[in-house]
Amino acid sequence: MEKVIYEDLGRLSYKDAWDYQKVKLKEIVDRKLANRNRPETEKEKQQHYLLLCEHNPVYTLGRNGDFNNLLLNEKGLEEHGIEYFPINRGGDITYHGLGQIVGYPIFDLECFFTDIHKYVRFLEEVIIRTIAEYGLKGERLKGSTGVWLLDGSPRKICAIGIHLSRWVTMHGFAFNVNTDLEHFNYIIPCGITDKAVTSLHLEVGHKVDFEEIKTKIKKHFKTLFDFEYVAL
Repeated sequence: MEKVIYEDLGRLSYKDAWDYQKVKLKEIVDRKLANRNRPETEKEKQQHYLLLCEHNPVYTLGRNGDFNNLLLNEKGLEEHGIEYFPINRGGDITYHGLGQIVGYPIFDLECFFTDIHKYVRFLEEVIIRTIAEYGLKGERLKGSTGVWLLDGSPRKICAIGIHLSRWVTMHGFAFNVNTDLEHFNYIIPCGITDKAVTSLHLEVGHKVDFEEIKTKIKKHFKTLFDFEYVAL
């Protein structure tokens, strides 16, 4: 069974989290490359990471995204106190900020399965199972990655964007829990013009405890990927 180190990074800037992801990704890639030149008895057991955090307000644009989906200029970003980063994940533009749980699984998929489509479906399933515990039916929308609520007008509750290097994952999901959705008004989220975004808070009618949500997310990751958590 694979071993996963869970870290709650708390609230931090997007750049700090991105830099930390890159450190952990390099650690995993270096280990797997070193293992290729070692005899079987001397190979190191791979370690994986699940990082959860909350970001200061920021817009991130995926490598294939359209800059025109950012509706604020540099002055507008400054006035609203929002940072902007073009990054190397898939997907278009999205928002990260307070009240949102962002998850960064840094997994060597060669230890689980080498199927990117399945990996994304598993990320969606983690959130689908989590919100089901609050009476919400999360669904997939054909052609639009992420988790959606489709009772009534379609609205996205969780965005997903990933990047892989030698089958090691980084980036992940952004789950709107108690998020201030006003910040989505200054972008065209994921480049989609005809659908809305929502939050768990909005859907259930009250703020939800962050620690409670994190515990549920951790549980569903463990069940789906079939690993065990280990301490640092």
